[in-house]
Amino acid sequence: MSSKNGTHGAQATVNGGISFWYADDGIPTAREPLPGDASADVVIVGGGYTGLWTAYYLKKAAPFLRITVLEQKFCGYGASGRNGGWLYNGIAGRDRYAKLHGHDAAVRLQEAMNDTVSEVIRAAAEEEIDADIHQGGVLEIAYTPAQLARLKAFHAAELAYGEKDRTLHGARETAERVRVFGAVGSTWTPHGARLHPVKLLKGLAGAVEALGVTIHESTPVTEIKPKHAVTPYGTVRAPYILRCTEGFTASLKGQRRTWLPMNSSMIATEPLTDAQWESIGWAGRETLGDMAHAYMYAQRTADGRIALGGRGVPYRYGSRTDNDGRTQPATIESLTALLTRFFPQLAGIAVTHAWSGVLGVPRDWCATVTLDRATGLGWAGGYVGSGVATTNLAARTLRDLVQQDSGQSGPTDLTTLPWVNHKVRKWEPEPFRWLGVHGMYATYNAADHRELTTHTTDSSRLARAADRVAGRA
Repeated sequence: MSSKNGTHGAQATVNGGISFWYADDGIPTAREPLPGDASADVVIVGGGYTGLWTAYYLKKAAPFLRITVLEQKFCGYGASGRNGGWLYNGIAGRDRYAKLHGHDAAVRLQEAMNDTVSEVIRAAAEEEIDADIHQGGVLEIAYTPAQLARLKAFHAAELAYGEKDRTLHGARETAERVRVFGAVGSTWTPHGARLHPVKLLKGLAGAVEALGVTIHESTPVTEIKPKHAVTPYGTVRAPYILRCTEGFTASLKGQRRTWLPMNSSMIATEPLTDAQWESIGWAGRETLGDMAHAYMYAQRTADGRIALGGRGVPYRYGSRTDNDGRTQPATIESLTALLTRFFPQLAGIAVTHAWSGVLGVPRDWCATVTLDRATGLGWAGGYVGSGVATTNLAARTLRDLVQQDSGQSGPTDLTTLPWVNHKVRKWEPEPFRWLGVHGMYATYNAADHRELTTHTTDSSRLARAADRVAGRA
């Protein structure tokens, strides 16, 4: 499925092939498609993190439930198998939830996310899933005066949301952790870990099957309606149908404008030498991000590479998604330039893999969990790139909502969090959707360039305008 395209250093770059994580760990053996019409107690549409975690927690809580997972390709084909391996405590929409439900409610949501990082690590250990997890925390750096101002404001906001163990660092302390060229400050939280996304995904799928959950792959769901999940192979009927399709939601009937499938792209280098790591530092293996408007994210992999991601082509017209993660050469060049901007000593290093994937973006940039008690239809998603941990919290919340609705339990701490049953308006029709998203990211890139070249301490007005248009402000 992969192809060769472009050269960096002495070897070609594998472009596509789903992701480096699958190249490293192998495409899984195919599971059988749905054999025909069937019934279940709960149908979960989507075999990524949200769907598998939901099946896991529901089956653990109620072993008698007949649970069926329907996956269009294979488990982890989407964002769960292509992400940057950031298990961290960020959640999309927290500030908006504070405005809608009050500060204390948003603090509870943040505390639940802090706990979720530990819960994923705990569950992986309990199920003996070796996912290369290293809890080095999250380090976010600034390398312009405007970024430093945003970093300090971000740090203060995190403290206000109850994060007592976060620390702020100047240039010297930042360099003691990782030597990013020109870094002037950073903020660090312990609520984060690096992991191998596919190893976690495969281990979770195996654990779910071992509990007795049925997984059908190569089974695209074309329509979801009350008590019915419709596929080309037959219809599965159940009291509860849970949509866990994230960036691929637009392919379902009637869902074209629900969540926008935003593209994110990544590269992975060849393994670095000991001397190269000595020059960079990064001994704590923190996940690494920045305060740019078009931000980047990176990790030091277990086998000694740097995997780094950011925006390439942000959106395909008509909410289309790619087939195998193939990435435009210009995006590979842009991400490679970003890598060497951070670490100039790596100029000329081989970029061995490049890939892309889609994440789900709601119109108001708020992640949500919902169960419609009148229809039995539920869904979770809109993680806006923070899904590795948020999927776990969403899954446990869906579990509690189903158990509450079926009379197995009452309300819980999770069912009363402010993101539950949050309603979001749809995205604009085309061509306005395409024009808006591409214009937004062109503006963010222009704002980053202006801040880098002018050394202003003020965030660019261009970025603030883009935030208002996007619905993020």
